[in-house]
Amino acid sequence: RVGAGVAKGQEVQTAVQKATLAAKKNLITVPITDQGSIPHEVAYRFGSSKVLLIPAAEGTSVIAGGAVRSVVNLAGLQNILSKSLGSNNKMNVVRATIEALKSFKK
Repeated sequence: RVGAGVAKGQEVQTAVQKATLAAKKNLITVPITDQGSIPHEVAYRFGSSKVLLIPAAEGTSVIAGGAVRSVVNLAGLQNILSKSLGSNNKMNVVRATIEALKSFKK
């Protein structure tokens, strides 16, 4: 399971607590295959950021950049390839990744 949240506060600690609560409200369950990957290739666009997630063979490990890598690792995926296209705004990349993982049928 993985989620993302953003919040503001007068102090860093307050902002982190609020963001954690927001992320817990938006948790999604990610389907993981026996190889520790995703069931099929998926692409999703959020704003001008596009994220492409591709299943990988066992032993490949996580090949992803910054924001996508964080989300994929927290989701528990072990073998996946990804490509970020368009804007590299971290929040849009994270939201595109979350939506792409959410798009799998249960």
